[in-house]
Amino acid sequence: MNQESANSDRRHVPARELGWSKSLARRLAQANISANAISLAGVGAAALAAAALAATRATEGIGQHALWIAAGLLVGSRLLCNMLDGMVAVEWGKASPVGALYNEIPDRVADLLILAGAGFSAGGHELLGYAAALTAVFTAYVRVAARSVGAPSDFGGPMAKPMRMAIVIVCCAYLGFTPDGWHPQFGAAGYGLMAPALAIIALGSVVTCVLRVRRAAQYLNANA
Repeated sequence: MNQESANSDRRHVPARELGWSKSLARRLAQANISANAISLAGVGAAALAAAALAATRATEGIGQHALWIAAGLLVGSRLLCNMLDGMVAVEWGKASPVGALYNEIPDRVADLLILAGAGFSAGGHELLGYAAALTAVFTAYVRVAARSVGAPSDFGGPMAKPMRMAIVIVCCAYLGFTPDGWHPQFGAAGYGLMAPALAIIALGSVVTCVLRVRRAAQYLNANA
């Protein structure tokens, strides 16, 4: 649990300190684009990513490669929106009374869309996609539940949101930029790289939930 997480309900993101991110947040704030609108844009990017992922199953060749690349870029755009909405709200004083709802609910919807969409991608596995999506959402539930009873917000991993999305992006990049002959297949059903990636995300999310509950319990017991 990092220091920022321990003292706020905000994830520590090193990229917030970079010049380009500060400049982009400033431009958005000066254009009167609300943090809530940026949060919703993140859901839009996630929905497009899910559509691109699912469409890879119905395409081949260059078209499929283009969809993998587009999906990876859209997942990255979702993460960018997640960072910028907080920067606009906090650093530029654009927070609203319902900002916490826009911060949490769209984020969970985006997780569901991307991971379920990955389950329907070429070489994916639908049940593993659902498992990854549900366990990912549960990691956030554990954090919020622990916070509600007095424990600090815990954004720790090993399978927090940045790692989940990084795995999806790396898979998309590999499948998009490498020849088809380099793409592994598993089992008689011909599952591809995305299936084990989703299994790793699901299992890692379960471990993350257990560790977050344990850390919350330790904190509450120590401060009883």
